[in-house]
Amino acid sequence: MSIKSKLLAGAAALALVGGVGTVGAMTAAAATPSCGQNCIDIFSRAFGTHRTPQFVMDVLRQGAKVGQPIILFRTSNTDPAEDFVPSIQGTTADFFAAGLVSSAVALHYGCIPATKAGGNFPNCLPTSVDDPAIEIEYAPFGVDSGLCVGLAATATQGEGVTLQPCGVSSKTVWIIDTNDSPATLNRGYVPLINGSTTNFSHPHVLSYPGNGFPTDKPRPQLQVKNLTGFSQGIGTPIGSVNDTQLWGADFGVLR
Repeated sequence: MSIKSKLLAGAAALALVGGVGTVGAMTAAAATPSCGQNCIDIFSRAFGTHRTPQFVMDVLRQGAKVGQPIILFRTSNTDPAEDFVPSIQGTTADFFAAGLVSSAVALHYGCIPATKAGGNFPNCLPTSVDDPAIEIEYAPFGVDSGLCVGLAATATQGEGVTLQPCGVSSKTVWIIDTNDSPATLNRGYVPLINGSTTNFSHPHVLSYPGNGFPTDKPRPQLQVKNLTGFSQGIGTPIGSVNDTQLWGADFGVLR
């Protein structure tokens, strides 16, 4: 893929997560002024909307170290723990070409027929998709940490989400699932599949604990859990994803 194509793919990924073009201009975000318009502020549909996200992705106690838990915390334009930037951006096929996701993941979420220029698999189905994918880097006050939102081990049910080194493995790759929640896609809410998943009927997606609330103490840690409903990745959309597994994003500084 050309550099121009990669940039367009990255832009498409961000537009999709943020709902740009479908919900209008974003009215609020949580990045500090130092992080500015480059910051992406991810929130759960279970607790907020694009207009009022309420609680956003946050690093527990602002700890910039491997293994630090990822939580949701009330929006603030003075809290550097809420500063994240998109790191590597592109499509799932790009991540496969870079060696950051497996061929099985690429077959389900980044399948380009080998008959096309640059194609990676000969057996893609007519319904195949090449979903956008990103890494989400912690950047307190706009300073890149080299640490991304991810998993310490290959995705399993209930695995806690933590900071991990960026650009090393599939565990910090998040695939924007364009296929499995069509009812919410056009409103800017999508599941985020972890790139290390090995379950393609119920892939492991970013999830908020079902019995938790962001103000609870201790703060509930984000997890990966099997996607609700039924999905084959390149099959029929399920359209029944639980709100705790649907995510949106705004950009910029809280006003």
